[in-house]
Amino acid sequence: MKKNTYIGVCKVGEKGQIVIPKDARTMFEINPGDSVILLCDKEKGIAIVKADVIENLTDKVLNKEK
Repeated sequence: MKKNTYIGVCKVGEKGQIVIPKDARTMFEINPGDSVILLCDKEKGIAIVKADVIENLTDKVLNKEK
């Protein structure tokens, strides 16, 4: 059975960097060199989304075909 959820802890380094835990990177197929987008809302928090997910959504919204 495929695991669909993950809860982990990231520490923020001196330069504001975080490391995405391996289990989460594996789940979302995030590899070295991939881009991620931060979606931030002061009340709701921060979400990290792979850039290609946003690109695919944008293509659908704009009705582009690949």
